[in-house]
Amino acid sequence: MTFEIIPKEAEQHLDWMALLDALREGHRLPKAEIGDTFLYRGKDTLLSRAAWIEGAGSLVKTANVFPGNPAKGEPMIHGAVNLYSDADGSLQALLDFHLVTKWKTAGDSLLGAAQLARKDSDVILIVGAGTVGHSLRQAYGALFPKARFLVWNRTPDTALSFAAGYPMTEAAPDLEAAVRQADIVTSATMVTDPILKGDWLRPGQHIDLIGAYRPDMREADDAAIRRARVFVDSRDTTIGHIGEIQTPLDTGVIAPADILADFYDLTAGGMTRTSDEDITLFKNGGGAHLDLMTSRYILAAWQAR
Repeated sequence: MTFEIIPKEAEQHLDWMALLDALREGHRLPKAEIGDTFLYRGKDTLLSRAAWIEGAGSLVKTANVFPGNPAKGEPMIHGAVNLYSDADGSLQALLDFHLVTKWKTAGDSLLGAAQLARKDSDVILIVGAGTVGHSLRQAYGALFPKARFLVWNRTPDTALSFAAGYPMTEAAPDLEAAVRQADIVTSATMVTDPILKGDWLRPGQHIDLIGAYRPDMREADDAAIRRARVFVDSRDTTIGHIGEIQTPLDTGVIAPADILADFYDLTAGGMTRTSDEDITLFKNGGGAHLDLMTSRYILAAWQAR
């Protein structure tokens, strides 16, 4: 039987804390095999990401990225997720691309924060007021329900509009001042040159970097990387692929040994801070294996609804 999961209905049955449990459980299974392919037609891109995990099955997530769509009133990205049985390879579920991406991306960062941020964190800064920023507000709000949120955006009016949609949330007019007062900084921007400066950081903070996904993209500068204890969701999908990690490696700012752990080190206790004074920095690379774990969770919630 193949399930076609309806996004709006499915959302009613999903829970951020339950997703964290599912992601932890997924990383107890054998390590995923992953592969990405890119096809191009001018400025348009067809991206397919695949993953296979023994015990969880396989997944192919396809995105059609058409930069000209917004000018025509269409979303830039269309896509779908196919989830396959581990037992016989049959199609088990067809999931909405945006539903899986939302829960995977914010859930990835949330697991990083659950492991690395101080439990008493009470000021959380969201850098970037786009779609991912809204998902982060929901996710972090579930893990830190008493926290006060700040949101900064290059366009101040967008930050004001964002803040008006949530309780205990306010727009931050100055990025440096906001970073200095935050216990957690979670950043989801499309910048290529770093906007987060290591000189702004203070002991005890947790820095969550989401936006960079290409070799030419970074959100945090060399000083931030040097000052922090560095973690990633997966060495396989960040090292060699994303400028946030690879550029400091190439220039000698950090060495491979400075990337202390990824989620496959969870069971060995590797994804932890050593003291309340640590500055922890987590790079969310968002590989297809996380899409697979998230899709498994969504399907289970859909079946149990």
